[in-house]
Parts: sequence; structure tokens; C-alpha cells
Amino acid sequence: MKALIIGGSGFVGKHLAVHLKTERQWEVAITKLPQETTSQDFLHFDLDILDEAAVQKLLETYRPEVIFHLAAQSSVAFSWKNPQKTVEINILGSLRLLEAIRKIEHYTPRILCIGSAEEYGVPSGELPVREIDSIHPNNPYAITKATQNFFGTLYAKAYDMDIILVRAFNHFGPGQLPQFVLADFCRQVAAIMLGKREPKMEVGNLTVARDFTDVRDVVRAYGMLAISGRKGETYNVGSGRAIRLEELLKRIIAFSGREITVTVDPKRLRKTEVPIIRADIQKLQADTGWSPRYAIDTTLRDTLNDWLEQ
Repeated sequence: MKALIIGGSGFVGKHLAVHLKTERQWEVAITKLPQETTSQDFLHFDLDILDEAAVQKLLETYRPEVIFHLAAQSSVAFSWKNPQKTVEINILGSLRLLEAIRKIEHYTPRILCIGSAEEYGVPSGELPVREIDSIHPNNPYAITKATQNFFGTLYAKAYDMDIILVRAFNHFGPGQLPQFVLADFCRQVAAIMLGKREPKMEVGNLTVARDFTDVRDVVRAYGMLAISGRKGETYNVGSGRAIRLEELLKRIIAFSGREITVTVDPKRLRKTEVPIIRADIQKLQADTGWSPRYAIDTTLRDTLNDWLEQ
């Protein structure tokens, strides 16, 4: 199988490329921005997702059988600061890709468009949230991902394109940037363990509960959906469990063996916050047989150790 990962130099893209190459033995290529670096183990192309002609030319040349669309502005915090840029990358970028594919004759690749649990906003019904539940996106990033989902569903129906939509819940692991909460916790604790900062941490809202999954399990789910997912359908990808940030931070600190003072930094608080969210993953499991392999403590330790090495 020949796969192309759009936005493959990012956190998830790097893990997905390794999974597809080593576990599935697929031929894998990635796209990246010119200023980004990537592993030399993978064929890579510099690509601006907003340049439809460049996207079409690459697809006509490489002709992947499966396309994983991961390119995105994925920070909720940044989306509040720059909603226009978030719209350009997440909505217009997705449309450029879908249009480029649609215009190539006799070419029908399978496309996975990766969205977010942020699309649900505050769940209107009982937990866990199902794919058929109504969505209430409550930040600019969430709105762009919901729009991507709407367009993907539309193109699958109107143009008979082989598109699968994903709503990924929180995922973390080695290599994640500290703009995401658990990576930031591990970064701060690692710095304390190495004596690079005082045993004090600054955090945001610890009362929220989220559905966290190891990124290595998430990319396995993407690979399985590429084989067994149903065209035009949306799938939740998560653990099916919710855990409070306060509990996760306690575990990370316990792994460190240090006494650490924790204070809330008002600058780290979001304008709007969903108290709890948890995925219903029955549809994913029924169609692919997927289940997570990594215990959350294992992922916490691996992420902390990764920051210690850095």
C-alpha cells in the first residue's frame, strides 16, 4: 500500500509514518513545510497545503492509495489569538486538498480527514459522546474542525469520494510539544528533576476530565480505519475513559520522586472549558477491532523520560 501523510512532520505524523512503515510494511511519504525538519528515513515533499496547484501536482506524480490529512493548526489557545490563520489552514487547506483530488481523473484514493473531539463542545446528552450526537463547538479551532467534517461528509456523498472522518480525542506521548497539557506537565517535572528549575509548577484548570490515549495507539486506529473504515462515516478515536488532569499530574509528580508545589496560572486558563468529555468508541471497535495497548501510566512515564532525555 502506498500512503501519503499530509502534515507528516508533526507529532502525530511522525508516529503514524513509523507505524505504517514498520508494522504495516507500507510505502510511506510525508509532506512538510520548507522550514520543518523530518526523518531522512521517509520520502518527503515540501508542500503548502493552501497551494491547490502544488497539491494536485504532487498527487498526480506520487498517486498514493491512502492519504492521511493531518496538516492543521491544532492549538486551541492559538486559535483564540489568530482565528483567521486557523481558518485558512484548517478549512481552506482541507478544501484545497479535496478539490485537488476531485479534479484528478480516474483517481479515487482513500482519504482520512483527522478532526477533533473539540467539535462536540459541551456534550448535550449523556456521556460517552457518540458520533451521532449533536456538536456544539465553542472555540475557533473546534469550529474549523467541525467545518472540515461537514465538507468531508459532503464531498463523500456529493462526489462519491472515499473519505473517512475522524474525531480524535486527547492523545499524548513522546515527542509532543509543550503547548499540550500533559507534555507541558512532563516538561516542567523533568526540568525540576534535572535541577534546572525550582520545585514549583504553573498549571491551568486541573478539574477538567479528558479522554487520553497514547499516540501510538491512536495511529494504529488510523491505520486500521484506512483498511476497514466505511466511506463517509465519522469515527471517534479515544480510550473510552475520562480522567481528571489533577490525577494525571499527581501521577507524574509521584514518578519524579520530588516534592513539587503546584500553582494555577490565570494565563493558562481557557476562555471556555468543557468540564468532562469521554468517547464512545463502539463504532471504531466494531468496524476495525481496535483496542488500546498502552496503559496510561506507561505513556506518562515514556513522555516524562522523553523530556528527561531532551
